[in-house]
Amino acid sequence: MSTEHNDLEFPAVPGPDEQAGREAVARQAQLTKPAGSLGRLEELGVWVAARQGACPPRPFARPRVIVFAGDHGVAQEGVSAYPPEVTAQMVGNFLSGGAAVNVLARQSGATVRVVDMAVSADTAPVVSAHKVNNGSGAIDREDALTDEQVRAAIRAGRAIADEEVDSGADLLVAGDMGIGNTTPAAVLISLLTGTEPVAVVGRGTGIDDQAWMRKTAAIRDALRRARKVQHDPVELLRTSTGADIAALAGFLAQAAVRRTPVLLDGVVIGAAALVAEELAPGARQWWLAAHRSAEPGGQLVLRHLDLEPVLDLELRLGEASGALTALPVVTSAIKVLAEMATFAEAGVGGPSEAEATGPKS
Repeated sequence: MSTEHNDLEFPAVPGPDEQAGREAVARQAQLTKPAGSLGRLEELGVWVAARQGACPPRPFARPRVIVFAGDHGVAQEGVSAYPPEVTAQMVGNFLSGGAAVNVLARQSGATVRVVDMAVSADTAPVVSAHKVNNGSGAIDREDALTDEQVRAAIRAGRAIADEEVDSGADLLVAGDMGIGNTTPAAVLISLLTGTEPVAVVGRGTGIDDQAWMRKTAAIRDALRRARKVQHDPVELLRTSTGADIAALAGFLAQAAVRRTPVLLDGVVIGAAALVAEELAPGARQWWLAAHRSAEPGGQLVLRHLDLEPVLDLELRLGEASGALTALPVVTSAIKVLAEMATFAEAGVGGPSEAEATGPKS
C-alpha cells in the first residue's frame, strides 16, 4: 500500500488454527464411513474447524448478512437492464423482508443488515449511518470518489466488521446491491487478473447485445484510468469503484484481521475481495467461496484467489443469495464432523489396513 495511506493500513492477518485442522482431518478418518466418501463435505468441515480453532467445530450460532448498497454514475450510460432508481427501491424491499436475500436468510438461520453507502436517494436512518455519497462518479470518465470519500468508505467497512464481530457474529456473509455495480467489478477483475474486458463482461441483469457493447466500452475507458493506479489498492478503489465496493473491501479485510470466517457471494463481492487481499495479504484464508457465479468474472476471481466454490448453480443475482444458498451445505459439513459416531463409539469395524494405508507401491 502507498505510504500516503498509512492511516488505512491493516494489521497482519493471523492464519487459521493448523492444529485444529489436523485434529479435524484425524477425526474424519475415524467416522463411520469410508475415507473421503463424503467428498467436499469433509473438506468443508475441516475448513471450519481450523477457522473456529476447535475440533469438532460448532454450527454457526449467529451468521450475519451485510448487504452493501450503492449507486454508480456509469449506470446512467445504459449498462444495465434496470434503471438506477431500482437500487433505492430494493433497499426498501430488503427492509420489508421481500427480497431473495431475506427469504434465503430466514431458511438458513441468518439475519440481514443493509448498509446504504452510496444510494442516490434518501434511505431510512437505520441503513444510512455510514453513507458516504449519493452515487459514485461515472468511472469511464471521472474518479468514483474523492480522497476523503474513499477513506471514509474503507473505514466504514472496517467499522461494520468490528460492530458485527463485537456483537457476536461468528460468520459474516457479504452481499451487494447496486444497479451498474458489475461494471466497476469487471474493471477490477480485468485489471487485477490481467484479463481482456471482453472475457470479463457478462450479461449482468440480463442485458442485450447493444447494452453489452456499451458496458464493454465503458469498462475499456475505465481501465485506461485505472491502470495508472493499479499498484495502489486505495487509489484503485477511489478511481474505479464506488463507496459500496470500497466499504466491502475494508469489511472483508477487517473480518480476516478479526479471525472471522466470511462466505463470499458472487462477482461484485469477488471483485472487492481481490482488492481486500491487496489491503490485507492473507485475508483470503478466512473466506469461503459460496458459489461459482454465472458471470465470467466470477471464475477469474476464484482462480486468482485460489478458492474452490461450494456450489455451481449458475446464479448471478447478488444480494448474498448464493452465499445463503450454500450456508446449509456448510452447516451439514459441520454437523457431520461434530455429530457422526466414530468406529470405536459405534462398535463398527474400522477400515482395513489396505484402505487406511492405500495400495502397496
